[in-house]
Amino acid sequence: MRILLVADLHYTLPQLDWLVKVAPRYDLVVMAGDHLDIASSVPLDAQTVVMLRYMDLLKAAGRVVVSSGNHDLTGVDARGEKAALWLDDARAAGVPSDGMSLELGDTLVTICPWWDGPLGRDAVEAQLAADAARRPARWLWVYHWPPSGSPTCWTGRRDYGDADLGGWIARFAPDFVLCGHVHQPPFRHDGAWADRIGPTWVFNPGRQIGPVPAHVELDLAAGAASWRSLMGEEALDLAAPEAPPRSVF
Repeated sequence: MRILLVADLHYTLPQLDWLVKVAPRYDLVVMAGDHLDIASSVPLDAQTVVMLRYMDLLKAAGRVVVSSGNHDLTGVDARGEKAALWLDDARAAGVPSDGMSLELGDTLVTICPWWDGPLGRDAVEAQLAADAARRPARWLWVYHWPPSGSPTCWTGRRDYGDADLGGWIARFAPDFVLCGHVHQPPFRHDGAWADRIGPTWVFNPGRQIGPVPAHVELDLAAGAASWRSLMGEEALDLAAPEAPPRSVF
């Protein structure tokens, strides 16, 4: 299985055009949050219409899963907490999204929403516990924010990670966690696009300008992962006990 991970496109239409173009090369495209941009001059309701159209194009080009990020919250859910309500339309159109799981052969993909309060947090923990009870050979999480203490959340000045995710990784030990949210780590000394926490690989492609987003490719059959950006390309062996030293510094 070949997987493409992008995150934090923030309504960058040339990058979305690129994504639609390359999607047929992969068995799964993962969009790990922050599809919208709250700082844009384009209203959020207009952005959601355009993003839903891109998701339709991606679904037609291949298989895509979508998780929400903090920029994607557009209203209050039934629990009284902020949520990406517009992704209900994506799910209705057949795009797996927040709170859903997808089985692809021997791989289970758990798609976690960006949670905005204690009830949302509890719902994510329950979702992970339920999927842990039925995990197949491989288990992959899509979760917008990398775990604290990992170089995948290093901004160059501070550790900016999710403390809850680290605890869930320790408890459930997924094979892969595909993240985003923190834009800088792959481009900073002592930061990284990949980290191994026990048996779990964590990936964050980061964010860059230009028509092609920074992205991570996973080739599960070959047991390899690679990161491509304006800084070049790095690769690693998924069987390695830890991520190799950075080659771009």
